Amino acid sequence: MIQFGSTSPDSGEKNWRHQLNQFVKANQQELAALAWGLWLENGDTKGTLGLDIKPKPHFVYCPKQAIEALNNQVENKLQEILGVVDAHKPEVEVLIIGIGEGQIKIIQFEPDPPPPICFEQVGADVDTLLERIEQGMAEQID
Repeated sequence: MIQFGSTSPDSGEKNWRHQLNQFVKANQQELAALAWGLWLENGDTKGTLGLDIKPKPHFVYCPKQAIEALNNQVENKLQEILGVVDAHKPEVEVLIIGIGEGQIKIIQFEPDPPPPICFEQVGADVDTLLERIEQGMAEQID
């Protein structure tokens, strides 16, 4: 997790990260299916998949140019994130940039089975997955 500004996050800020971790652990297959389905639709033309926590959890895209601009604004503290984005292999792993209030959290994991198989097994289209996952996150993450 990268935090900007304050040096000691309050329990509310820590809480969203913990809740997000728990949600990701419990929903790896659906998240992998969604990530692969979005990759099939868009490739990397829109950027890296992001998850904005406020006002309620919803998916967004984080264009690489925007991450690079933010990196410049925060004295290159996001350099590692740019490396992770450049090395991302969507057929093997899931990469989502979690965005909280003044904070960024990288969600990266290799699901078993890999994302293309998760997408086949889940058997839902991207819009259904988006709706289902965002609703589940809204119930679990405050």
